[in-house]
Amino acid sequence: MNKIIYYRDNCIGCSICFEQQPQLWRMSRADGKATLIKSLLKKNVFILNINRITRQETEKIAQTCPVKIIKLA
Repeated sequence: MNKIIYYRDNCIGCSICFEQQPQLWRMSRADGKATLIKSLLKKNVFILNINRITRQETEKIAQTCPVKIIKLA
């Protein structure tokens, strides 16, 4: 199974993920950080199950993230 693993505590709010994949990401008005839509929080890490096509799209975002807090499993 493909998953996005997102370490939100370390987000700097650059919005690259939201700009490239707005169907999965939102920017929080409260703290300016990205939020992974429909993800589950487990031990301060947000996890979202995704399909193969979404994984391919997300690989670019994970590489582009300046703080490298988006991982794929």
